[in-house]
Amino acid sequence: MRTLVLNAGYEPLAVVSFKRALVLVMNDKASVIERIDGDPVWGANTVFDRPAVIILSRYVRVPQARRVPVTRRGVLRRDGSRCAYCGKSASTIDHVMPRSRGGGDTWANLVACCLRCNNLKSDRTPKEMGWHLRFSPQAPRGGSWTVRGTERGDPRWEPYLALAA
Repeated sequence: MRTLVLNAGYEPLAVVSFKRALVLVMNDKASVIERIDGDPVWGANTVFDRPAVIILSRYVRVPQARRVPVTRRGVLRRDGSRCAYCGKSASTIDHVMPRSRGGGDTWANLVACCLRCNNLKSDRTPKEMGWHLRFSPQAPRGGSWTVRGTERGDPRWEPYLALAA
């Protein structure tokens, strides 16, 4: 079980184990906002709710310049594992502007691509191929991208991650 941690401004900060979350609650450093019903934690003298979302008692500033690193997994996730050229299931990534022509490893230059389109495109640009991108690639935004561990999140986290977006 994992727990979403929010700061006093309801901004997602991290995903921690329920044990870590429980320690924060027991030390009065956080309060439980969402709990997992029917699965309490039994202490020596007390019963605690198992936290799904907690909020810190003191304000913790979220850095504004938090950039999402470019990864193969991230590009596939951003594009929904669909080819940016034909829309079929994608298993590779492609540089829109090939690296040999100065294209970099940036969110704006990388797209998910099926193996067939990747091989056909080779070392050319989509314009040279007469192809069009189905969308304009850009860096992902939102709490689910800036907070590690939220990709396999709990449904109870959704309202709080939506606030961050």
